[in-house]
Amino acid sequence: MINSDEFSKRLQKVIDFYGESASSFSEKIGVQRSSISHILSGRNKPSLDFVMKVLSTFPEVELYWLLNGKGNFPAESKKVNSPDLFSNPSEPISKLSNPQETPSNQIPNQILNTDESKQIERIVIFYTDGSFKNFENAK
Repeated sequence: MINSDEFSKRLQKVIDFYGESASSFSEKIGVQRSSISHILSGRNKPSLDFVMKVLSTFPEVELYWLLNGKGNFPAESKKVNSPDLFSNPSEPISKLSNPQETPSNQIPNQILNTDESKQIERIVIFYTDGSFKNFENAK
């Protein structure tokens, strides 16, 4: 059985980690603001639908950690060691990619050479099997 008090603490940790308010968090996962409030206060227990919405919106949250407090948050296993795509945006992608990849799998240089006043913060690539790769700008 899930411990509602401990679950609400972990949910609050997720909300704080992403710098969200309860209102903005509820909008992102697609639930009513009152649902978040009731879960955080311990009045209601989270539904399976609620938990699944959190997991699908925030892939760094592990199911076992969210429900039982065991494991890590943010999830270490989902972080991908990847080349630093942000260190030199004018460097061709082909130098950063596996040379055996076909050009159709490479990100065109036009995407990286955008307005110089803007910097890319993060690129997430989602695969059809549900996995993803996360490339973050090391600031």
